Amino acid sequence: MPPPKRKGPSRSGPNRGPSRGGPPKRNGPPPPRFVPPPRPLDPADEAKQKEEAIELEGTIAAVLAGTMFRVKLRNGHEVLAHISGKMRKKFIRLVIGDAVKLEMSPYDKDKARIVYRIG
Repeated sequence: MPPPKRKGPSRSGPNRGPSRGGPPKRNGPPPPRFVPPPRPLDPADEAKQKEEAIELEGTIAAVLAGTMFRVKLRNGHEVLAHISGKMRKKFIRLVIGDAVKLEMSPYDKDKARIVYRIG
């Protein structure tokens, strides 16, 4: 006659408890992680950094709604500009006639960001 079968988890072995799934436990330090080497700078990346922002100076010609301003540049062009986040945070007030420093995208020459009030 065979011995009766036991129900439930086995109480022998190093875990001494029910199997909870997951990977088996490892002893020792974890394996080293793969870290890719740094990429060399591509000439296209350097050109992209150069064309990120164009810095200009101008004077505020009109104050518009929603912290927007019409700014007249030194070369005679007028652009629509908004205040940068740091100027909003510091509550910098701008009025007509103030000289400002602008950053402009090379892709849209009609819009700019005011980054500094000169006077």
